[in-house]
Amino acid sequence: MLIITSIIASVLAINFVQLSLAVIGLRRKNKVSLGSGGQEDLERAIRAHGNFAEYVPIGLILLGTLELNAAPWWVVSIAGVAIIIGRLIHAKGINTPPPDFKKRVLGMKLTFGTLISLAILNVGWALFKLLA
Repeated sequence: MLIITSIIASVLAINFVQLSLAVIGLRRKNKVSLGSGGQEDLERAIRAHGNFAEYVPIGLILLGTLELNAAPWWVVSIAGVAIIIGRLIHAKGINTPPPDFKKRVLGMKLTFGTLISLAILNVGWALFKLLA
């Protein structure tokens, strides 16, 4: 069962919908149906949404495989919370005019660090299980 991954995925889904609604709201406000129409606030919202969509799926796959392979619940939980925090910090940084590069970079560092850690943990845990 993927109990922890289910919880993390649900929290991230709510965040994804929030980012989506922000884009929709700015499209309506600025009367832009496609692209950003040169509107900086809309461009930032589009990229926050797109960036989320680019990185979260692989994070959830790695998280789920780690949990399926019976890694300790606390390892899976820490990694899941790190993905959530990284994505929230990044979205805040990119959506704060002018973009807050410190938060944006911190959010990406946390996201990349978590993805790399999950990849290493998955390989290590799989080898441990295989050789045990």
